Amino acid sequence: MFKKIMLAALLAAAGHAGAADVETILKKADAFRLPDASAQVETLVRTFKGGKPDKEKRYQVLVKPGGKSLVLSRSAGEAGLKVLMSGDDFWLLVPGSARAMRITPMQKLLGEASTGDIANMTWAGDYKGSVVREVEVDGVQCLELELAALRKSLSYQRVLLHVAKSDYRPVHADLFAASDRKVKQAHFVVETRDGRNSVTRMTLVDEIQTGRETQVHMVSNKPRQFGDELFNPMYLSRNDVAQ
Repeated sequence: MFKKIMLAALLAAAGHAGAADVETILKKADAFRLPDASAQVETLVRTFKGGKPDKEKRYQVLVKPGGKSLVLSRSAGEAGLKVLMSGDDFWLLVPGSARAMRITPMQKLLGEASTGDIANMTWAGDYKGSVVREVEVDGVQCLELELAALRKSLSYQRVLLHVAKSDYRPVHADLFAASDRKVKQAHFVVETRDGRNSVTRMTLVDEIQTGRETQVHMVSNKPRQFGDELFNPMYLSRNDVAQ
């Protein structure tokens, strides 16, 4: 009986340690996507069909701790268009409209880039999981993590994430909907910028409509502090924050 109790305790401790390790890995992977907790990210989104350029749009993303992001359109014809993320809630603010409209994180901004893909740049705190195995991906020795969403509101309910074993930088991810159908693949490019290694491009490959690809370029990323009013839908619907 004593041996059984000890074995159960050891297994429980191992499971707890594994969960803690995954959280540490996700935080380090997040740091490559968003080096600063509060930041302004200039983003260029390009779509391709059959390998040929199709469309492109520019966005300015303002990120604040606590799961808050504000996406401002910088493209001709979409001036004043805003998408707000605050926790699990998403709003679309259209120029001339007196009210913010609630939307889902899967609503598309361009191609395969959804509001959730651009507004939410973190995994830690949103997912739990385990390290499944070591595997080589795109010539990089990686750890494969099986992640499950902690909330039903998240864009992807399951993620198979591959991070480099050496430094936990994100390399590749398979993204699954609530039905457990794989909807996208994501490939990450990490480069040195301002003396730091960070994700400069995320390529989203459509798993449902073949031949379609969307590239999300993080053109620049700089630390900035923002007031809470910028992340209030009522304030945004009444005030011009384009600058």
